[in-house]
Amino acid sequence: MKKLPILILFSVMLFGASSASAQIYVKIRPVVPVIVVTDRPSPVHVWIGEEWNEDGGNYRYAGGYWANPPQPGYKWKKGHWNHNKDHGNQWVRGGWQGKKEKRR
Repeated sequence: MKKLPILILFSVMLFGASSASAQIYVKIRPVVPVIVVTDRPSPVHVWIGEEWNEDGGNYRYAGGYWANPPQPGYKWKKGHWNHNKDHGNQWVRGGWQGKKEKRR
């Protein structure tokens, strides 16, 4: 009987780990809402346009805002949709990328 609680705990941990790495695919991409781009707050701010967050098996729009790069020289790489013929569409998040160092 002592093995039962351990087995249950192991099962819960295994399920939690597998669901945390689940990928969300949608058959029809969500429509981007109409967004009004406001004035840039400063010369260093970058507009983050189309961006989507996972939300309960779907995607929720999260773009449409100005962001300050984490460090000088960083650029925003836009997110994009990947299409998988068997599963559908999956959003690949954008992110900040630092300057590449020059080779000598």
